[in-house]
Amino acid sequence: MSPEKVILVDTNDLEIGTMEKMEAHRKGLLHRAFSIFIFNSNNELLIHQRAFDKYHSGGLWTNTCCSHPRKGETIIEAANRRLMEEMGMECKLDHQFSFIYNKKLDKGLTEHELDHVIFGFTDDLPNINKEEVATWKSVTIEDLEKDINTAPNDYTEWFKICFPKMKEHFKAITNA
Repeated sequence: MSPEKVILVDTNDLEIGTMEKMEAHRKGLLHRAFSIFIFNSNNELLIHQRAFDKYHSGGLWTNTCCSHPRKGETIIEAANRRLMEEMGMECKLDHQFSFIYNKKLDKGLTEHELDHVIFGFTDDLPNINKEEVATWKSVTIEDLEKDINTAPNDYTEWFKICFPKMKEHFKAITNA
């Protein structure tokens, strides 16, 4: 199997090439990504703890699922694929917003991503892929916000950056 590649983009999300995923993260080059947030009917967010042996941020808590689209995949196609691969779930997914962030991580890697944020709503429970996910839980936005403020080192860098933006969009569409 050939190494996974990411799609390099400019700040307008125009594709400028592809690169092996680890090389792009070592060089800190801007690439396309997505972050999925799945909510249940109690307005709780499904979060997961990354598998401890992930290539970065192992053991940290984060949003429901995140990854990179493959060349030729739409963001929603990629999100559906990864949600099934990682969490064993399906639901209708809707693109909410995008943002760019650049953050140094552990193991000499940098996440420099144009991140497409996607919401889904379901009461289905995950059937996790243990190679990707250590465990999961559903939590209210308020409890999650308190925990992020109390124990920020327990959460991934991108999740802490995205959380306030996600919270604002969630409240706007649910009136919660």
